[in-house]
Amino acid sequence: MHTSNKNTTCPAAARVAGTRLPCYAFTSNRELARSVAQAVAGVIRERGAAGQKAVIGLTTGSTPLGIYRELIRMHREEGLDFANVVSFNPDEYFGIPADQAQSRRRWMQDHFFAHVNIPAANINFLDGMAKAGDVDEVCRRFDEAIDGAGGIDIQLLGIGRNGHIAANEPFSARHAQTRLATLDPLTRKDAAGDFFGDENVPMQALSLGFDKLFQARKIFLIALGEHKAAIIREAVEGAATERVPASFLQQHADAVVVVDSAAGSQLAGLATPWLTGPIVWDDLLIRRAVLWLSLTVGKPLLKLNDDDFRSQNLHQLLALHGPAHAVAHRVFRMMMDTINYHPGGRTPQRVICFSPHPDDDVISMGGALIRLVEDRHEVHVAYMTNGNIAVFDHDAQQVADLVTEYNRLFGIDNQRTAEVERCVHESLAAKKPGRPDSEAVAKIKALIRWSEAKAGAAVVGCREENLHFLDLPFYRTGTVAKNPVGDDDVQIIRELLEHVRPEQVYIAGDLSDPHGTHRVCAEAIFRALWEMEQQTGSRPEALLYRGAWQEWPPHEIEIAVPLSPRDLELKKQAIFRHESQKDEALFPGSDEREFWQRAEDRNRGTADIYNRLGLPEYYALEGFVRWNGKPL
Repeated sequence: MHTSNKNTTCPAAARVAGTRLPCYAFTSNRELARSVAQAVAGVIRERGAAGQKAVIGLTTGSTPLGIYRELIRMHREEGLDFANVVSFNPDEYFGIPADQAQSRRRWMQDHFFAHVNIPAANINFLDGMAKAGDVDEVCRRFDEAIDGAGGIDIQLLGIGRNGHIAANEPFSARHAQTRLATLDPLTRKDAAGDFFGDENVPMQALSLGFDKLFQARKIFLIALGEHKAAIIREAVEGAATERVPASFLQQHADAVVVVDSAAGSQLAGLATPWLTGPIVWDDLLIRRAVLWLSLTVGKPLLKLNDDDFRSQNLHQLLALHGPAHAVAHRVFRMMMDTINYHPGGRTPQRVICFSPHPDDDVISMGGALIRLVEDRHEVHVAYMTNGNIAVFDHDAQQVADLVTEYNRLFGIDNQRTAEVERCVHESLAAKKPGRPDSEAVAKIKALIRWSEAKAGAAVVGCREENLHFLDLPFYRTGTVAKNPVGDDDVQIIRELLEHVRPEQVYIAGDLSDPHGTHRVCAEAIFRALWEMEQQTGSRPEALLYRGAWQEWPPHEIEIAVPLSPRDLELKKQAIFRHESQKDEALFPGSDEREFWQRAEDRNRGTADIYNRLGLPEYYALEGFVRWNGKPL
């Protein structure tokens, strides 16, 4: 009989006030992963010391990756022994073979089980290939296996944008049993990238039911990224409802929500902490509160009065830092100081823009690149991955056909080219959805992104000799899932920094990229810059940009670069050069707009916010934040 696990407390982090579920927010994803991994390791060690099995409920996807990597590190470096672990995964796609890349079993094997010593006999999954008539029996046996192991000690869960946990979709009954469930359209849409198209995503999945799930002694619900912010707010601040299945965790005796700052950004305790209790006012909080007040009451900063502060429960701020006109003018000056027509300064210097994908440079900071070039800086762009997995198969076939026809028209008898074209055609014809490309196809797709990157950079004025295609090793898996950052990735970045010797670098801080490439690239650059600073005592100024997946909120912006109508039009033309990503991108994420539309809307939206605050009115603005020198 297993003992109670009530002493497995939530890791040290800022507890968010005013939530119906205990919720902890981390500023560092690494700390979040480390803390949850330590909780899991604590259970494993406690059970091992008592001669018992530790029963762990696991989950899949990008959210728990950092936790699994930390557990793997603890196994390798600290001797964490998984021999006494029994694992259960709460869901599996129906009709997907266990060895297919998209199956939960295959994902867990690749990302976790292959790297620790959990006995194969102790690993449990629902059988996605069960015959329809056997599903009920498969589910019954799975529940019995959990009971036979003594129940789940600690369960890790992610959350979908519609609030699903496991495959318990919206409007699942609170007491739903383990079963074959129909997937919600939004769940299938969010999985489309993994399956290379909505039409390839299974309609159903086997799922652990709420009744069995809620028997777990402790549950961690984990969310990362701005795209989870709205549903996290509903799940932990709203009432428990079948519309948001994760909200039922409010009824669990020991469920805890852990989020990064982006996923928790809409929680009242983080978005408006001054409304949930007394706080210590610093410059950043004063700026946040006054900007929020201005936008909430619909008045420019310099028109705010004492009554506006009192009407929105900002009495404390007014008492400590008022009167209204003084604190509002203070914030007005802060925001005026962010406006900068010359982000690289007026003296020509060397600059590197690190672009995770081949189009992030022009999508996210195309306007700033135009300005940097016009200010006569030596502008380099480093494309960190080749982006080949984001190219449609028909585009690769079109290029192969073009080369073959070119040779025919000009009488070029190239047997090797013909062989490659035939190989491309045959491999694409035989390729199943979600399977890796052949080497020839992958090279053609990388070549497409390479040519588009060159064309886009040329539009904003970057010189071809200053374009660097790094092709970092972590990306070269041929599938959506990527490897963690390695020493080789960091070394390639270090070598470029040492070769160019830039005074300023730009890094994608847009961490809601649904497949995590931005996050991995940022981690690699931060490591390289940190190592450089440790060894030399200095590093380039590092500015973070956004735009492809999200935008900086106004209180975080430290540099706002004004764009004229001509600048924005030129930026859009540069984005249009990425033809393989136009009209329909293979991995659009949760935002259905094309990338040029996102860029235009976000840049003009930032300018509109500045205008509503009573700041100078601009056509568009690109926002940047200075890196604080800390790792992710």
